[in-house]
Amino acid sequence: MSLEAVLADIRACRACLGQLPHTPRPVVRVFPETRLLICGQAPGRRVHESGLPFTDPSGDRLRDWLGVDYQIFYADRRLGVAAQAFCYPGTAPKGGDYPPPKRCAELWRPQLLAELPNVELTLLVGGYAQTWALGDRAKPNMTDTVRAWRDYAPEILPLPHPSWRNTAWLRKNPWFEAEVVPYLRERVRGILSA
Repeated sequence: MSLEAVLADIRACRACLGQLPHTPRPVVRVFPETRLLICGQAPGRRVHESGLPFTDPSGDRLRDWLGVDYQIFYADRRLGVAAQAFCYPGTAPKGGDYPPPKRCAELWRPQLLAELPNVELTLLVGGYAQTWALGDRAKPNMTDTVRAWRDYAPEILPLPHPSWRNTAWLRKNPWFEAEVVPYLRERVRGILSA
């Protein structure tokens, strides 16, 4: 199977039809040239509406962490985005989005990753993405997993979700922006300059 065929199948997927509060609209943006793969949790409402990953304030913070602007983020085919789940799972009653359905990752991630042989660095953004991708290698919680980032480098880098909901976490964990973000920016510069 080719990357083009896998992407066509993902975009046509309706496996969660009737289980979501809306019609499924898978959002994925990868290319044969993708060398940096951003694996988030699932699209949010704004991304569901736009059809482009990270077109929201979380995306602004993520781009800042990466050290790239909006234009580079969407124009450079060496940057790819494939969340753990490709459809917006809906908003939970107390706010925030529902967790990404496991079914999506089980259906599509192995096939998709097999067609992305040039990926040098995968960013695992948020606890759900970390747990799914790392399995037993994940620490007991997201903070411990991100704190142990050196254990996963250079192929994988766990990150907190860049949501505004994590602003307090960032204040409590200044080591993230002091240690991890400079490393991330250096890696991104290397990937985009080669």
